[in-house]
Amino acid sequence: MSAYRSINPSTGKIEKIFETHSDDEMLSKLGVAHALWQSDWRHRSFEDRRTIVTKAADLLRQNKDKHARLISIEMGKILPEALWEIEISADILEYYADNAEKFLAPRTLNVAEGHASILSQPLGVIYCVEPWNFPYYQLARVAGPNLMAGNVVMIKHAPGVPQCAVAFESLFLEAGAPEGAYTNLFITNDQSEALIGRPEVRGVALTGSERAGSAVAGQAGRALKKSTMELGGSDAFIVLDDANLDDVIPRAITGRMLNNGQVCTAAKRMIVHSSLVDEFTTRLQKEISDFHYGDPLEQGVTHGPMSSETAMRTALALVDEAVSHGATLVTGAKQIARDGFFMEAGILTGVTKENPTYYKEIFGPVATIFSVGSDEEAIDLANDSHFGLGGSVHTNNIQRGKALAERIDTGMVFINDVTGTAPDLPFGGIGNSGYGRELSEFGIEEFINRKLIHLP
Repeated sequence: MSAYRSINPSTGKIEKIFETHSDDEMLSKLGVAHALWQSDWRHRSFEDRRTIVTKAADLLRQNKDKHARLISIEMGKILPEALWEIEISADILEYYADNAEKFLAPRTLNVAEGHASILSQPLGVIYCVEPWNFPYYQLARVAGPNLMAGNVVMIKHAPGVPQCAVAFESLFLEAGAPEGAYTNLFITNDQSEALIGRPEVRGVALTGSERAGSAVAGQAGRALKKSTMELGGSDAFIVLDDANLDDVIPRAITGRMLNNGQVCTAAKRMIVHSSLVDEFTTRLQKEISDFHYGDPLEQGVTHGPMSSETAMRTALALVDEAVSHGATLVTGAKQIARDGFFMEAGILTGVTKENPTYYKEIFGPVATIFSVGSDEEAIDLANDSHFGLGGSVHTNNIQRGKALAERIDTGMVFINDVTGTAPDLPFGGIGNSGYGRELSEFGIEEFINRKLIHLP
């Protein structure tokens, strides 16, 4: 049975099945990609590449309803959120089309002797392993910068979103990209490891779990390949004693419950000052009680199903584990009795350091609330994590918030906003959240050769 099955999480029924590529097919596609890079793509002008990547962005926007519906059908994201994903994916492609030449322009160095310059040149085939929770956005994050830098990309997308994978590949072919510039692969983990070991592959990027990141980073390291890893997160959402809850509660809902909480940068740990925690919890519970669950394509639905039965079962099991070790389930976090993989949003309190879930990531719509009595206590709790992806600080004093943000051990911190994303903001973390950056000028610099040219 093929691993690439499109299962509608609203119904639990299989929509389509895609056969896994054979070893010969995989190597044939690798050969085409590498030959294209050697003989053609690396030598094209920025203007030539810009025309194709811009066209792909235009096609996304022109057909955004079609693409957004694929996201909703394959992984359960409500249609308004799916439409937003299509828009930002197009924005990312356009951003790199417009800015790559400037980002990668030759640089003159101020050196003691002679004349030195740095050229930014492509590496070759970049192999990318991408997740299901943002099935277009994640692809745009690797396709835009690498194609514009002169690399070619091969993508192993998540097995649960094969229709999205095929559709995204088709975008570039329709936009005029030659075969091999962007290649979708339906391959197994064993085939993936073999591909990483091939000399034609010169870089590896992964967004996914700690387990997947550890495996793929190890494979890349053994093969001496540069890699970037964007892994899990347990972001702190810090609410200081001077914060206005009228502003904070909507952010908390967005930060934790967007995409049913299936976001690496979701506000998974809500660290609230003791003077506000009771009101915060009550108001958050009230907002959650107003959620409307249903088919993500239906108007008025605020939350669709979890992406898969496995995702739902895993989140529910972590809640059960937390409660069995002394945490309090304030509301929700139960399976909804209907077809598909629906789960009520929930709130946990009283998760102590002795609780086995304390250091784990609940990848679902469950807010865990902690009470603290001071800024110092908030920082200590925020930094008591194996992860370090994003985070946020909420306060009426911007300078106070900035001072705290500088002390949080993480890759990104937002003041009076949820951990967000934009084409021009670098995205990535530290610790068990991985290494390297995507998006912005930093993202396009990950897989290039900074070649020194020195003259007397």
